[in-house]
Amino acid sequence: MRLSATQLSACSRLFSSAVFRQLAGKGKSPLFARLLKELTPSGVTGATVAEAFESAFSMLRVEACRDEYVYRSAVTHKVLLGTHSLSSASMLTEFRVADCKADLAILNGTATVYEIKSERDSLSRLAKQVATYQTFFSRVVVICGESHAEEILKVTPTDVGVLRLSKRHQISTLREAADRPDLICPVTVLDSLRSSEAAEILERLDISVPTVPNTQLRLEMRTLFAQLKPEDVHREMIRTLKRSRDLAPLRTLVAQLPNSLQAAALSVPIKKSDHDKLVEALNTNLDLALGWGG
Repeated sequence: MRLSATQLSACSRLFSSAVFRQLAGKGKSPLFARLLKELTPSGVTGATVAEAFESAFSMLRVEACRDEYVYRSAVTHKVLLGTHSLSSASMLTEFRVADCKADLAILNGTATVYEIKSERDSLSRLAKQVATYQTFFSRVVVICGESHAEEILKVTPTDVGVLRLSKRHQISTLREAADRPDLICPVTVLDSLRSSEAAEILERLDISVPTVPNTQLRLEMRTLFAQLKPEDVHREMIRTLKRSRDLAPLRTLVAQLPNSLQAAALSVPIKKSDHDKLVEALNTNLDLALGWGG
């Protein structure tokens, strides 16, 4: 059954951080109940909340309906959890670099950013995004559907990778990404990190962190970072972020979630004390969940 524009919007919003945080924080989600009622005519099925998410995700995966979350889920499962693991790699989502926000990045032996261009997206900002990401990540990859693939291959530099997500949800490589840590701008790296992370990079490079008031610290570190080699900053940035943004503690939670919500669990921060509450909410009978109020 084809989704109306209203139903498609509701289906996408089911996988929003707002719904996920409500489920974890309250053990219920009034927003989930409202959105599911909007979707009921489309045939969402399941005895539990978790099964309803799986049913909704199967509809969202239809090529004409796919949104950013569908692509993020594909990269999470096929690259982070498929090629790598939560023990050996980490993932950043909606990570700000200068005035752009990276959809998803995976840190393993190198730092690879994945810019998502779904069937619903425009390519108007792609050139600027790619150029910006190359100042922070050593590998830049664009993942898209068939409708955008040819144009993206034309308008992006040859050192930018291009992946295609097929109708069957398989990822194929159209062009390999080159590893270019030499293009990284150390000052841009500094500006994208927390002060504690920037300080750790300096310490790893045997550079003393300036002993100045917090109001002056960033400015002093900026002077130091401007003198560093891009390759050195890249190497220590990966080591630092893999430690500070470690996802390994989420392994137990991820294993208890339906596949459709695993990408959300790895990108929406929730308290460890709320993990059991989230799992319990997902196991709630769907008829009961539809009555969740504020």
